[in-house]
Amino acid sequence: MITIAKKNPVQPGGLARRLGFWEVTLSGVGIILGAGIYALIGAAAGSAGNAVWLSFGAAALVAFFTALSYMELASMMPAVGAEYEYCARAVGKRVAMVIGWLIIFSGILGAATVSLGFAGYLESLLSVPHLPAAFALLAALTALLLVGVKESALVAVAFTLVEVGGLLLVIIAGIPYLGKVDYLEMPSGIPGVLSAAALVFFAYQGFEEMVKFSEETHRPEKTIPLALIVALGISTALYMLVCVSAVSVTGWQVLSSSPAPFAAVASTAWGADASLLISVIALFATANTALMMMFASSRISYGMARAGSLPPALAFVHPERKTPWITSILVGAGALLFVSAGNIAFVANVSNFTLFVTFIVVNLSVIVLRFREPRARRPFSVPGRVGRFPIAPLLGMVSCALLLLQLEPAVLGLGALVTGAGIVVAVVFGKK
Repeated sequence: MITIAKKNPVQPGGLARRLGFWEVTLSGVGIILGAGIYALIGAAAGSAGNAVWLSFGAAALVAFFTALSYMELASMMPAVGAEYEYCARAVGKRVAMVIGWLIIFSGILGAATVSLGFAGYLESLLSVPHLPAAFALLAALTALLLVGVKESALVAVAFTLVEVGGLLLVIIAGIPYLGKVDYLEMPSGIPGVLSAAALVFFAYQGFEEMVKFSEETHRPEKTIPLALIVALGISTALYMLVCVSAVSVTGWQVLSSSPAPFAAVASTAWGADASLLISVIALFATANTALMMMFASSRISYGMARAGSLPPALAFVHPERKTPWITSILVGAGALLFVSAGNIAFVANVSNFTLFVTFIVVNLSVIVLRFREPRARRPFSVPGRVGRFPIAPLLGMVSCALLLLQLEPAVLGLGALVTGAGIVVAVVFGKK
């Protein structure tokens, strides 16, 4: 196990290496287990029925193939720019700029949407006005990011424990009800399961953001790949157990019609007091997800600015806190700007669009670099290949494309507009 060192080496003008294996792993579990499972299981059950656990399993398989690619690339290039650095080296700087743009946009819009979910839970508990609650959360999280990565990670770890506790309560609630429903009941058949898998892929968002801890982690070439696969494994196991328990208690019909699915499960199993407890836990889950999304967007913005693909002022690091303070503020401001975005299912799918496109290019980068740089140092290498050609990245590309095609036309249209805006940014800044 890698632990936190007493001294925190900092390169001049760089970020401090303060994180160890368990902090990175639990932070990754925290963002993966955030708002997605709490908010989207109901909508997913409406498409997949009691077989919603299969949808989460299918989404996990797609995430696993791509996670292997991230592990190899992160071991080769443990840089905070992550996807931008990988794609720039493999397929060119302008394509990397478009990918970086998509990741930044996804994080900002995702944080805004999740903050609205937080506000909805808070409003139901305390009758706090919706938008002011979302604004207050985003402002508080921006301030936390400015304080430092160590403090942000500790908060994420604490919130992760609360989130996992909530999921464990749902699992326990379902134990007496196991076997009471048909777990392969699919009201829309296999297409419904695949459609739900495309939606709940949002619930796995986060494993790719763990690589952005690289420049603030001890021995990142070893710590990041191991932490990534452990976090993904823990999250997948919890998700599938939660799905089986939830449909066992309420059935997919009740689950899909409730605005607070886990509260409905707790209420059916244990009564109103348990429903209140789950709602409180959901506040921690949504806050944690918003925090980690904002962290990721601020770090990749910093990495792109440092590489010269965004204005150099964005690469400034606070002299005392050693945090990229300008990008942290801008990401917080961007989230505040988009806080009036639409319903969480629609925006989750727009975010999924950006992820699928990004993951296709990331998987392609592994394949390209295997041929272009066969002798490059790879502390972790994706297993399974034919000659120099790695099989898992190809499966990652195909599976991401399959889920991409499950998205509704309106999502595809908006995603294309976002990508087009990224191409414009790449053309403008790519000339400089």
